[in-house]
Amino acid sequence: MIRRIIQIDEEKCNGCGACAKACHEGAIAMVNGKARLMRDDYCDGLGDCLPACPTGAITFVEREAAAYDEAAVLAAKAAKQQKAPLPCGCPGSAAKALSPRKAPHAAPISQESQLRQWPVQIKLAPVNAPYFKDAKLLIAADCTAYAYGNFHQEFIRDHITLIGCPKLDSTDYSLKLTEILRNNDIKSVTVVRMEVPCCGGIEYAVRNALQASGKFIPWSVVTVSTDGRIVDRV
Repeated sequence: MIRRIIQIDEEKCNGCGACAKACHEGAIAMVNGKARLMRDDYCDGLGDCLPACPTGAITFVEREAAAYDEAAVLAAKAAKQQKAPLPCGCPGSAAKALSPRKAPHAAPISQESQLRQWPVQIKLAPVNAPYFKDAKLLIAADCTAYAYGNFHQEFIRDHITLIGCPKLDSTDYSLKLTEILRNNDIKSVTVVRMEVPCCGGIEYAVRNALQASGKFIPWSVVTVSTDGRIVDRV
């Protein structure tokens, strides 16, 4: 059938992943750093992904495409939830014991801090500071540094670091982050969050701040599990 459906220009796509997050049907995924329409029958043609794209890489076209299959979309969502069940109530508050993995015969290694500035709390950070010039910005949920053992070397190193907890802080991070991005020459933004749903607030705030800043800044999201594994990179 001929119907309206999205089209993605890979030349314009900067790999930010905002469209994949905005697509509630799961029709879009990131493949080799580029957004791609994975299934025609998952695209409802309403275009929730269009305003999320900062580069205008997504447009509507009229072409031959499979009809939108709502039942298939719902089934895929249900299957995805079954693969990663979360405890009842607030997953971020669920108590559990962890068993740290140890490399055989490995001696403890003392590592120096890679932190390059102070303060690190988003609420306390100044909007303008010399260290923001040409900075690679790390915006992290504060639990990530405790969960991921190599956090300093892999994430803080060569970055300016801002941290916060979207569940415990009552501040709207997006307002502060918008001003930081708008008033400074930020080269890139890396978001590191936990896998628990409430931690999505920090990713949401960064996405809003990037859009509100009016700048096209490369950004990525890394998700850390509660037992210290990287489970997703977008």
